[in-house]
Amino acid sequence: MAHRKIMSSARESFGDIAPAFVSYSEDVLFGDLWRREPLSLRDRSMITVAAIVAGGMTEQLSYHLRLAVENGVEEAELVEVITHLAFYSGWPRAASALQIVKEVFGEQERR
Repeated sequence: MAHRKIMSSARESFGDIAPAFVSYSEDVLFGDLWRREPLSLRDRSMITVAAIVAGGMTEQLSYHLRLAVENGVEEAELVEVITHLAFYSGWPRAASALQIVKEVFGEQERR
């Protein structure tokens, strides 16, 4: 599932130079933290997307938008979260994030 996807992605991207980073990504971040009971995967995805947008870290946004959908978040909800964040984290950050949303969901429609 999504957990396996990030494992192979981290391992493929960084396994040869940063095996500890891969281990933390696979075992701690997506193995332990994302699986804790108090929050659902859906909630964690919404929080993560919001943090990425607010921090202007759009390099990871495409992956987390797709993961959010896998975790039950609707495209319209993601757009609404980003629209709401425009007033709290900045208009340019929200506009950049919405462009990525457009690319990600446009890409899914073509499949």
